[in-house]
Amino acid sequence: MIDRQGLADFLRRRREQLRPVDAGLPEGSRRRTPGLRREEVAMLAGVSVDHYTRLEQGRGSAPSAGVVLAIAQALHCDREQRDHLLRLGGHAPPPRRAGHHVRPGLIALGNRLTDLPVVILTDLGEVLWTNALGTALVGGVLGDTARDRNLVRRWFTDPSARLMPSDHWERISAAHVSDLRAAFTRRGGDAEVTALVDELEERSGEFARLWALHDVTQRQIDQKVFLHPEIGAIELRCEVLLSPDEDVSMHAFFPLEGTDAAQKLELLGVIGTQVLRDA
Repeated sequence: MIDRQGLADFLRRRREQLRPVDAGLPEGSRRRTPGLRREEVAMLAGVSVDHYTRLEQGRGSAPSAGVVLAIAQALHCDREQRDHLLRLGGHAPPPRRAGHHVRPGLIALGNRLTDLPVVILTDLGEVLWTNALGTALVGGVLGDTARDRNLVRRWFTDPSARLMPSDHWERISAAHVSDLRAAFTRRGGDAEVTALVDELEERSGEFARLWALHDVTQRQIDQKVFLHPEIGAIELRCEVLLSPDEDVSMHAFFPLEGTDAAQKLELLGVIGTQVLRDA
């Protein structure tokens, strides 16, 4: 639903922030107000002056998505401002995708957290990168292909990939499905997420049952217990840092307070990679 007053306020404030030179226009003279004139924005956007003026006044017909995008371009909006303008105009922003690209800053941050396991995932659960301790924690269930590096697919199709106590499985399964449902909604049910959902519905009755519940959540904090073959149970608190596009996330695992997880992570840092090689 259009937010007429919000749209009017945003258009006016954004127009006043731009100088003519920012939009490739001559400075001119005798400007009584800061920024661009309404007729200049309308010309740059290819819409009528009357239609644009009515939008700034909170009146008139609701703008189409094409008109909103044209105005956003005329006002030199960045991606966040464009999406905000679309929402104010009553339209859904286009899906955002970072693909499989991991920003160098995330990797640099992960490498600095030498005493914590760090795993970077796509929104569909594919592991893109781990630091050394992250490899020691989850590397034993990761394969060489993208399919085999998808933790959600492995969870529902390979019992050996469930490195957690069995009494935690129902909660983790539900969390995986609600995360995937959020990705499905955000992506608009694109081909990649639809193919994964169709596959899991066919291969896992548990997944199909949970998917039918329509729970939608994106976790940003969780508690997990990992069962390491040499060290035993490691109780960790997972903090999830989302990328601006929300389709790549960094998972950092902190020792759970009041447990021996910190000592076990220290030990994992010493023997973890050797255990994986021996295995």
